[in-house]
Amino acid sequence: MHDLREPAGLRVDVWLWAARFFKTRSLARQAIDGGRIDVNGAGCKPAKLLRVGDRLKIGRGEERLEVDVLALSDKRGPANVAQTLYDETEASRATREAMREQRQLVGTHGPARRPDKHARNQLRRMKDAR
Repeated sequence: MHDLREPAGLRVDVWLWAARFFKTRSLARQAIDGGRIDVNGAGCKPAKLLRVGDRLKIGRGEERLEVDVLALSDKRGPANVAQTLYDETEASRATREAMREQRQLVGTHGPARRPDKHARNQLRRMKDAR
């Protein structure tokens, strides 16, 4: 006989994938193994059971998120459904906004490009003039 109640817990790597924090379970597992995911203030393993009410700290690149688990799902659905699985804390949201504004103020300079034909000719003339 099957028990139809909601599961008591779900693997962290499965939930991170279903909530669309990572594109694949493998990437979620790598982030967990790399120490980029904390559950309730402590590190975890990919198979740790996640429960409703747990708090996760997630690091993706330079982005840091802190979310509360609202629901469990082992199926990856559309983004608007995935967003109902968690609630980002106000402190996390404010920090992320401040970091975004700081990046805009600093500005990012694109990578140095190879000189075009005109610039190459100028460089050649400067070197020949020596």
